[in-house]
Amino acid sequence: MPHLRDFLGAGIDATYTGLPRELALDVLCAEGPDLFDLLAWSNRVRHLFKGQGVRLCSIANAKSGRCAEDCAFCAQSSRYDTDADSYPMRPAADLVACARAAKEHGVREFSLVTSGAYVGTDREVDTLATAVRAIHEAGLEPCASLGAMRREHLLALRAAGLTRFHHNLETARSFFPRVCTTHAYDDRLATVRLAQELGFRTCSGGIFGVGETLEQRVELCYELLDLAPDSIPLNFLNPRPGTPLADAHHLTPRDCLKIVALFRLAHPRRDIIVCGGREVNLRQLQPFLFAAGANGIMVGGYLTTPGRPPADDHQLVADLGLLIEDTAPGAAPC
Repeated sequence: MPHLRDFLGAGIDATYTGLPRELALDVLCAEGPDLFDLLAWSNRVRHLFKGQGVRLCSIANAKSGRCAEDCAFCAQSSRYDTDADSYPMRPAADLVACARAAKEHGVREFSLVTSGAYVGTDREVDTLATAVRAIHEAGLEPCASLGAMRREHLLALRAAGLTRFHHNLETARSFFPRVCTTHAYDDRLATVRLAQELGFRTCSGGIFGVGETLEQRVELCYELLDLAPDSIPLNFLNPRPGTPLADAHHLTPRDCLKIVALFRLAHPRRDIIVCGGREVNLRQLQPFLFAAGANGIMVGGYLTTPGRPPADDHQLVADLGLLIEDTAPGAAPC
């Protein structure tokens, strides 16, 4: 990787604006000593633009299962025979209790997530707005991941105190039809852009290990450069029995680190948050995700799979000499 070494090895300072696309494959192909040099560079970029702080976020599955979409990785699709829970919108009080518990573990951003292509009724939006208002009043930054949204519903949630909206692109445009056929890639872009237009801070990233090529990982990375979300969540496939990707095992721990490094080097000023699948895919290399460039992690459970005890993540961060933002002791998030 001589060209990458020339570009990054010359020095990284506040004038750094990001990795040229023509060097991106060098990042994803680094091995041996080159991989450790890469981590040193990505770590320096993380520290330069994000310091020693680690953002913690957490989610609550506000409505689960019964989804008519056919996303190949998702256990909540009604098209697949999985063991995922299925239930309608939870009461606002339950969601607020989860948020307050998460806050006790230093979580600063709490997201309400619903299954389905969109939130369909005014009553569901009212429930979410009630929860968002209480989450905001509890001192957390409310976020929501609700699929495609009508403008009036987004405005109602913004009025209740919602500040962030999450909607992943999932994968590269060229690979998206292999992952989902029930809606279009442009629908996802339009949802994020609407949220940006209405003044929300946006979170948009993807999931890796679903069969995409290295080139398609690069494609997603630079699609997000054009979209410019505030945070980029990175997920690694944890194959779910019953889904079309139940037997997909495409990632090594080193692959995951190189993906994180690519996104940090290409998006130096964005928050890079490592979310679902990190435990099963990074295994013993989880501590390296911060050297690779992540400045945040999701703690507690995911939508249909458990995470690990938040105390373990606190210890991991402390052992590395990093600092959790807004830390406070207490009970685990649900």
